Amino acid sequence: MARKQNDDLLIEDELAAAFLNDDEVTTTSTVNVTAPAEDSWDDSEEEFPGQLAVDVYETDDKLVVKARTAGVNKEELDVSISDGILTISGTLNSGDESDATNWHIQECYWGEFSRTLALPVSVKEDEVQAILKDGVLSVSFSKVKQEQAKKIQVL
Repeated sequence: MARKQNDDLLIEDELAAAFLNDDEVTTTSTVNVTAPAEDSWDDSEEEFPGQLAVDVYETDDKLVVKARTAGVNKEELDVSISDGILTISGTLNSGDESDATNWHIQECYWGEFSRTLALPVSVKEDEVQAILKDGVLSVSFSKVKQEQAKKIQVL
């Protein structure tokens, strides 16, 4: 079924109204939004490191973890492993040191990031290779060969 442009406007107004109190919606379905009072703004926002997205997959003899780290220098990366727990952290700098006074759009994350994950298979922690190429960090581990279960004869 084809939708008309006016249908989209109606749906947008209905969605906005669903998230506002009845007092904030006028009788013509126009939504009134007011800016928060200056003194109600919370400047004590805590800094939390950004989350790093990863891909984890296996080959016959390797476990590979890949992460997009575009814009991060290898000197700014910290990759460590301990007891099957991999941690990748670092800092993403925008390269722009200007003091912006009026942002129009800010979608890019700049600052510290970190990701800790438990590896899904046993790996040889001393046989690891980390390569940063074209903005992608690839960390490959040699997998520990799992012995086949041995049949035990019951007497």
